[in-house]
Amino acid sequence: MTTPELPDWYAQLPSALDLTLGFEPLELSAERVVGRMPVAGNTQPYGLWHGGASCVLIETLGSIGANLHAGPGRVAVGVDLNATHHRPGRSGWITGTATAIRLGRSVASYEVVLVDDGGARVCTGRLTCQVVPADRPGTTPARG
Repeated sequence: MTTPELPDWYAQLPSALDLTLGFEPLELSAERVVGRMPVAGNTQPYGLWHGGASCVLIETLGSIGANLHAGPGRVAVGVDLNATHHRPGRSGWITGTATAIRLGRSVASYEVVLVDDGGARVCTGRLTCQVVPADRPGTTPARG
């Protein structure tokens, strides 16, 4: 599997969390972002995939898409995240697909579906980002 080249703005902004959790981007566009994280190292005390890891993966995928949509001179900042956990991840990888629900001038929203290696749905989430001028104080591209 070939990892796509990350956009310059993303590659230049180190995300210690993405690195620590083992995030791997697989497909990148404003309309659809796919990536994965290993279950190993991202578990709760019972050895199952951690719900917080699901939220990180949802936020990371949606934020990448929203910032690709925002384009030059604008950034996307997260304003709402929700997640419904369906079943535990036990081993292998959790793969997420963020699909744009709305790509507007000031708002970008994504539905994110997380599945295990067998294709069983682990979690469903939604991320909404506000698109603002990049020169607005305190804004940097949203990163999961």
